[in-house]
Amino acid sequence: MDSATDNRRSHFEEIRARAADEMGRIGVTGAFIPVLVETFYGRVRAHPELGPVFDARLSGRWPEHMERMKRFWSAVAFKDGGYDGKPVMAHQGVANINPPLFQVWMSLFSATLDDIAPSQEAKAWFMATAERIARSLVLSLFYNPANDDPALKQA
Repeated sequence: MDSATDNRRSHFEEIRARAADEMGRIGVTGAFIPVLVETFYGRVRAHPELGPVFDARLSGRWPEHMERMKRFWSAVAFKDGGYDGKPVMAHQGVANINPPLFQVWMSLFSATLDDIAPSQEAKAWFMATAERIARSLVLSLFYNPANDDPALKQA
């Protein structure tokens, strides 16, 4: 193996080790991720606003989605490289999705973490991360730069 490959491997191992240390300090283990995903999406499915939007998109594909979300959150928390999806593309064209639903999603995520997070630090970490992800998705899906054009704004 060449030096560049060894350096790259070493770099990613360091990233994963730092992430595992950070998660350990806030009480998050790999076993927490499936509990988070199963609990949260159970609540999403039962939610009167979110449930129908998710069910319409994922009908017959919930098990695959759950596994994908477990890989996603594990990759985000532990930097383990287990997720290779494209979140923006996955959310494009979802019927009845709108920016206010992301706030509903965030509120439900926060309530879930209130109930199951192993520490306040874990809740804070997951909420800050989810908020960044939600902001990015909302901007990618709904932002129109023309709306910021001062010439189009009324006095």
